[in-house]
Amino acid sequence: MMESTVLTTEIPVALAPIRKTPWQRLWKDKVARMGLIVLSLLYFSAAFADPLTPYSMFYSDADLANAPPTPVHFEDSKNELTWPYVYQVERQFDPATFRQTYVEKTDKKFPLQLFVKGEPYKIFGIIPGDIHLFGVESPGRIFLLGSDINGRDNFSRLFFGAQKSLTIGFLGLMVAFPIGIIYGGIAGFAGGFIDNIMMRIAEAIMSIPSFYLLIGLAAILPPGMSSSERFALITVILSMIGWAGLARIIRGMVLSIREEEFVQAALASGMPEFTTVVKHVLPQTASFVIVAATQGVPGFILSESGLSFIGLGIQQPDASWGNMLKAALDNVNDLVNQPWLIAPGIFIFITILCFNTVGDVLRDVLDPKTQGT
Repeated sequence: MMESTVLTTEIPVALAPIRKTPWQRLWKDKVARMGLIVLSLLYFSAAFADPLTPYSMFYSDADLANAPPTPVHFEDSKNELTWPYVYQVERQFDPATFRQTYVEKTDKKFPLQLFVKGEPYKIFGIIPGDIHLFGVESPGRIFLLGSDINGRDNFSRLFFGAQKSLTIGFLGLMVAFPIGIIYGGIAGFAGGFIDNIMMRIAEAIMSIPSFYLLIGLAAILPPGMSSSERFALITVILSMIGWAGLARIIRGMVLSIREEEFVQAALASGMPEFTTVVKHVLPQTASFVIVAATQGVPGFILSESGLSFIGLGIQQPDASWGNMLKAALDNVNDLVNQPWLIAPGIFIFITILCFNTVGDVLRDVLDPKTQGT
């Protein structure tokens, strides 16, 4: 009896593609990656402005008012490369043109020093220190972006101004978004008469012109208010009138989510309605909330910058990108000869561009229609 041999061929099963996390997909996008890196550098610079800058926000040298950027020399008298150094500059008045000029005094060099001891500070108001990343020995000065009308270093103030201009966005979100999410979630889940009343209130708040409201409030504020108090007031006002738009969108999403089977099962099991909203409904809106947050921060930044620009926000001598830009445009006739003064405007543009870019890519990454295998 012949034995039959059965040949079996193993067919490899195609491996299912590994699904990447939203963070991996976001980081893979080159444009979004660049935006995240730039934003990280901006916030890092703002957080550690004290040790990264050569001077404090309030340091001034009246003899160097409206000075141009300090020339940094890399060659010696023999045109050979050497360690960077600067010369002390002296202000002179030109009677022919009625303009002040600055002339270098080449009798003594002031080498650039790294990790130099300077003005004391406290990082985050807690950690003391007095070491600055770079600087020069007095009476030399290094103003990389020149000085303002009071002789303050524009480069250093650019970092300190970022602390307020960049912080207000996230502080505003911490107030506005929880209100908008919970308010919209309750309205959408309750429906009926309660929904109508809550949405009419939200629409009334949305109809308030925020910019003109802030102008009106600024006109009646006592002139003795500090910049910190004004900063807190601006943040609260922008937040209290900025949640209504988000609440309307969340309400629309909740209206559809509440009909899902898992929500109905939670209610059938006896779970309270408010707990159901918080635990099962609102988490389903997380992807939209994340995208809305990235695109909401620029709105707060522009609002603060606009108010400071017209003199109703952060006041001198405190720095913000808005009031620095205002100070630059006060000398609009000299702006052609002093283009470095528009640096705050450039940084506002870069920040808004990066947030919008990351928000657009994040919206595509978190879209369920694009997450198929």
